[in-house]
Amino acid sequence: RILVTGGAGSIGSEIVRQLVNFNASTVTVFDNAEASMFHLEQEISRSNPNSHIKYVIGDVRDKYRLEEVFDSFKPNIVFHAAAYKHVPMLESQARQAVSNNVLGTKTLAMAADKHGCGTFVMVSTDKAVNPANIMGASKRAAEIFCQSLANRSKKRFITVRFGNV
Repeated sequence: RILVTGGAGSIGSEIVRQLVNFNASTVTVFDNAEASMFHLEQEISRSNPNSHIKYVIGDVRDKYRLEEVFDSFKPNIVFHAAAYKHVPMLESQARQAVSNNVLGTKTLAMAADKHGCGTFVMVSTDKAVNPANIMGASKRAAEIFCQSLANRSKKRFITVRFGNV
């Protein structure tokens, strides 16, 4: 059972497309972008009509929505691809970058740990290396939180960095 946050975004939707081929018992696509999720659902239902995909609208900052998702779908693996990522836009929106990228990651990671999810994979960015902008700094802070949680949890918390996706 797999949960993909930001599942309708650029990286998340590609993860979902790949997971369809691995016969997971359930793939839960979680995103706050209803239109993008609708288009992904239409695409997947045409290309793979027998896939076991659930589509859930929600925000990674919403602890109560995440509780519902973990209680309902009981994911063993989380791919966390939900993030604000456009560097120039986030330079003037630091509060939103931190809220989504840092606090959203914290809320999701804590829920995954609480509910016994075995593996949590955080999708990060090459901009988190010696960050020179708000987006990179927010992703680096999220990485540091996940590393800290990995040190005190029995679950696996992993970070992967993509470059210029």
